[in-house]
Amino acid sequence: MSMKPHSLIGMGYEGVEDIASFLRRVQAYNVSTIVDVRLNPISRKRGFSKTALGNALADAGVAYVHARELGNPKWNRPGFAGPHDELVAARAMYEKAIDSADADARLDEIAATASDGIVALLCFEADEFRCHRYVLLDRLRSGRGMPAGIA
Repeated sequence: MSMKPHSLIGMGYEGVEDIASFLRRVQAYNVSTIVDVRLNPISRKRGFSKTALGNALADAGVAYVHARELGNPKWNRPGFAGPHDELVAARAMYEKAIDSADADARLDEIAATASDGIVALLCFEADEFRCHRYVLLDRLRSGRGMPAGIA
């Protein structure tokens, strides 16, 4: 896996067997920081709730940041799984939902962190195209000139 020493990737843990498998994937991509973009970082999958995930990542030498202000509101999530027109509408609603100084400041922080290492935006959804992190990655890559990676 060749990657630039600093870049931005997206990662979803849907379908990942367990936290150990996820950590191997994180390490394989040389991720230095995970930015959790879930509104509520809780999970039914053992090891993926905020505290447990943060601890497991810390033990693996990876920083963990929860970016609540970049989370997708629950009412907007179904559109990301719907047909194309619903997906487009959900993305547009999400764009409006994060149109704030707090979200912009967090995106600036992510860009700064990614200038020093590989940052992965984390959410549950495996298919980045069907996740709100697609919008975030697009903003970071286009508006802030971040190099892309693939996870």
